[in-house]
Amino acid sequence: MLPLADQVLELLSLERTPFWTYAISALLLAALALLLRPLLQLLGLFHRYYVNCQRLHCFPQPPRRNWLLGHMGMIEPCEEGMVRVSQLVAAFPNTFLTWMGPFLPFLSLVHPDYLKPVTTASVAVAPKDYLFYGFLKPWLGEGLLLSNGQRWGQHRRMLTPAFHFDILKPYVKIFNQSTNIMHAKWQRLVSLGSPSLDMFEQISLMTLDSLQKCVFSHSSNCQEKPSDYIAAILELSNLVVRRQHRLLHHIDWIYYLTAEGRRFHRACDTVHRFTADVVQQRRLALSCMGREAWLQAKQGKTVDFIDVLLLAKDEDGQELSDEDIMAEADTFMFEGHDTTASGLSWVLYNLAHHPEYQQQCREEIQELVKDKPLEELEWEDLSQMPFTTMCIKESLRLHPPVTIISRRCTEDIKLPDGRIIPKAGHILSAGNICLISIFGTHHNPTVWPEPEVYNPHRFDLENSRNRSPLAFVPFSAGPRGVSAAEQWAEVGTAPAYADTGISL
Repeated sequence: MLPLADQVLELLSLERTPFWTYAISALLLAALALLLRPLLQLLGLFHRYYVNCQRLHCFPQPPRRNWLLGHMGMIEPCEEGMVRVSQLVAAFPNTFLTWMGPFLPFLSLVHPDYLKPVTTASVAVAPKDYLFYGFLKPWLGEGLLLSNGQRWGQHRRMLTPAFHFDILKPYVKIFNQSTNIMHAKWQRLVSLGSPSLDMFEQISLMTLDSLQKCVFSHSSNCQEKPSDYIAAILELSNLVVRRQHRLLHHIDWIYYLTAEGRRFHRACDTVHRFTADVVQQRRLALSCMGREAWLQAKQGKTVDFIDVLLLAKDEDGQELSDEDIMAEADTFMFEGHDTTASGLSWVLYNLAHHPEYQQQCREEIQELVKDKPLEELEWEDLSQMPFTTMCIKESLRLHPPVTIISRRCTEDIKLPDGRIIPKAGHILSAGNICLISIFGTHHNPTVWPEPEVYNPHRFDLENSRNRSPLAFVPFSAGPRGVSAAEQWAEVGTAPAYADTGISL
């Protein structure tokens, strides 16, 4: 250091004394140490990346576009992209590796036996990965979808009463009312000579109409006239999907400088204002009336989701805060409308393409309602439609509303063939990301013969007897899955709050 210190002294025109010499040497050593530390950290990151790459070499991968982009753009969020997934599954029927850019690997699991080790792992071993789910946090907060660990467990227990049959049964009447509004609208459009209509848009409005009534006891009449709140939810749903496929928009400060980022912020404000107003007004009414009088007033009436959340307490008597209630309500509005609308739209599409199955469903339902004055299904009827249920399940297999869920492996996970999903993470994250490909599993020819054929009889009792429960997971699987939500979604009538799908 002394020769360099002499040069610095000469450069600074300082006298070459022992004090200045040692002082400058000490400063140079400190600067070197400061530079050396990040350099060593960087070397450590690249060593971890190299080791991770070596451990992932045992997994097959399709050809990359190039070394910089990896497989980006190979699977687009469209019909052609889903066809590409089916082709990949046919070539790699268990698992395969893809890369987003040069540093970010994704291990896709497409067979029930390979899904099992990850989906049955504890939340600590295979937590939700926030590379994609994090985009939802400004909108949904710390609701069941995005929370983890103790908070998730506490809220899950507190929300269990919301899915008691006595709470759910009256909602069927609300679903019938919203569906009748949609049918009347369709009949009016047909009578006016409309040659076609966007089925998904119409059903989305119907599911949002139903959810607003079930969650908030609020009727916005959104199927007949514009609603700022409903428009904001639809816009947020579209913006989140668009952001996933634009790599630069993954960086928050860049995204919020863009026009789409500003639209996302405004739409969040609209949704949060509506939810906050409802929660605060309901909280004030509960405080004024008192808990007992409030419960008395609700006797014989439909209890909505906000009511359940306001009255919920944990084992220590702790209530949910307004922020907690808002997060759960916003989560249910998002997850409930999109998955149900998608599932119902594809059911109608598939039945239209198979009139023989459509006729069987019609006859089954007509038999159920023939002696009812209003010709409407009731709660007890939902378990009396075996063939219709099979048609719905087969449609959810072919077109699952949730195509992929992601998990980050924080520990080594052993697969059935002995290969290991390594815990060592990549440069951007601690832990490798596993994509549980629901669409890929549902279209795997080694699991479902002739997977592209619509065949409801796959789900009759005889054909289902020896099938893995993970062969059909249209919404979620594992310790975080919610069976009540999945059962509701199977009949296409209620919100499911399982994982949101991410399609790459």
